[in-house]
Amino acid sequence: MLKEQAVASLGQSSLLMPAWIKAALAANDRLKLYLTLLQSAAQRASAPEHTEGGWEAELARSLLRDAPWVQDMLQGAYFDDELLVLPHLDDLLRALSADLSTMARPVCDTGPGSAPPLAQRRDAWLQRLHALADDEGLPRSVLAELTHGDHQRGDSLHLLVMDLHKQLNTLSGTLATEDVDGAHTWQLPASDLPLIRAFMRGLHRTAELKFSHPGLDTAATRDGERLLIQNDIGTNDVHVLVIEVCGLEVSLTYSDLHPGRFGFFRQMLEAQGFAWQVFDPRVSDGLNSGKPYLVGQARLGAADTATLQTALEQLASRIVFVIDWNRARKRLQHFVGKPQAHALLAQAARNDWGHMAWLIAGAERLVYNAMQAVDSEAFRVGDRLDDVLGEQAASQYLLELLRLSSLLLRQQQPLSLVADEARLLLGRMLRQRSFEFDLLAEHAAYIHALAEGLCQALESPGDAEQTQAQVLRAKNWERQADHLLMDARQRAERRERWRPVVDCLGKADDVADALEEATFMHSLTLTPPCPGLPLAVRAALCQLAATTLCAIQDLVKAIEIARQAVHQTDGSDSDLFLQTLWRMLRAERQCDDLLRQARTTMVRHLHDAPVAFTLASELASTLENATDHLLRAGYAMREMVLNKTGAAA
Repeated sequence: MLKEQAVASLGQSSLLMPAWIKAALAANDRLKLYLTLLQSAAQRASAPEHTEGGWEAELARSLLRDAPWVQDMLQGAYFDDELLVLPHLDDLLRALSADLSTMARPVCDTGPGSAPPLAQRRDAWLQRLHALADDEGLPRSVLAELTHGDHQRGDSLHLLVMDLHKQLNTLSGTLATEDVDGAHTWQLPASDLPLIRAFMRGLHRTAELKFSHPGLDTAATRDGERLLIQNDIGTNDVHVLVIEVCGLEVSLTYSDLHPGRFGFFRQMLEAQGFAWQVFDPRVSDGLNSGKPYLVGQARLGAADTATLQTALEQLASRIVFVIDWNRARKRLQHFVGKPQAHALLAQAARNDWGHMAWLIAGAERLVYNAMQAVDSEAFRVGDRLDDVLGEQAASQYLLELLRLSSLLLRQQQPLSLVADEARLLLGRMLRQRSFEFDLLAEHAAYIHALAEGLCQALESPGDAEQTQAQVLRAKNWERQADHLLMDARQRAERRERWRPVVDCLGKADDVADALEEATFMHSLTLTPPCPGLPLAVRAALCQLAATTLCAIQDLVKAIEIARQAVHQTDGSDSDLFLQTLWRMLRAERQCDDLLRQARTTMVRHLHDAPVAFTLASELASTLENATDHLLRAGYAMREMVLNKTGAAA
């Protein structure tokens, strides 16, 4: 379906025909080259000893240097009986379909003046190419159907391309256009040219990031007081961008069938000062198969002409980042969540990297191959990247991969180099990060929160509602710590290296259980008819809890020190780690003494209150048990670190 219909549905007249004709002529060149390359691949497969020279010059002239699969297709083709087996056959068929659609668009989709016979032939060949994607290769008969040029033998893709080319030449002669830095313009006064050039500066600054993907053709004309600029974003019928400039105001109308991509583009322009008005989803006959699509208008008022030109330049530079955005988002979600995928694409756009290079380099296959190539203990079949690396590290890896893909492909480096970089990058991240310590640190954070909450409750007992809230919060923290232990146990079932972590977490989880139980016991001392504990008893318990909290803080420090120690060779962090463990040992011994002192205080002040005495004594014992478990966790971590650093006996 024509974008003219979409533009008309937005209240604008068509601006696309000149740009479409230019794009169609370029597609014609590529189609003829693809068919010639296909014949060359068949010849090489038939007689490998008689190979021709390279096709670098022809590929460069047709802007196919960023499609390295073409060379792989030529070099890897072979015949299996009568079947021509081609590497990247799916890429070839997609390229043929896309360029055939682009080439036929001005001829076949222009309303009453279109050519029904050519449109029927186009549709038939698009269906044929789609059906061929299910085959393992091309039989010789199909190869002939694609490439022959003899009308006596029936229709062929080559014959259709030639007939479309004749119609394009006729059609292009009916349009008088002027090229302004690549924009097709007509009926423009000289005063509009600086605005068009500003828009095209921004477009050209980032246009290379789309690589060979169609789109970004620009047309402009004047309608009374309004300068109209139309950009052909891509191939979808409702993905349309129309810009009006009236005086010093820029008004942009944008339509999209993907809400996520619509929001992404909206946020990019809001960052540049545009204010948006989003309308209810719209349905138009003949567009998007009758399904609703989103339409919005963005406006920006400029203070002067220079500001207006800057706004147009910045706006144009963002358009490339919506091309194939949704495809990139879906593929990123194989490895991270939806919000993280959106954030990665936004960051790649802000940095002018884009996502098309990553898609061309293989997208999810690039990452899966890297996961398979690195440490087999780190990744197993079915693992998600963020499950193994963690959400933050997985996002960092993918962002760096987006940057590297963009950089290397713009330098016309081979796809194999991108794949090598993906593996090296993942290997470095695995060596630099200690994921076991991430889990230990998160678990220790819950223990610290439990101890800190208990200290606060002992120091400042609240009313019944506050006490109940403290108990529920402690129970939730203890449950979250349990989930981390269960996570580690599941990992240990698949990877031997996680067993020491399970040992550490199992002992640390006993600390969490003890602190949660102590919090509950404290709540019982405030439950009627218990009036609460005497001040002296609370002071003794506070001292015991504070010492336990200090020991837990040393556990948190020990985990972070151990994280660095396993990658150090000078021993400085190892010494600091052992000193921290020694402080935890002293804290455990100190708590033994504090427990005796607390019980002495209880005998003095609670000798006539057996229920309160029992609760206070149990609370103190539970706190002291927490430090015992804490010390065991410290020793387990010590053994793990010594083994990792190679210092174990």
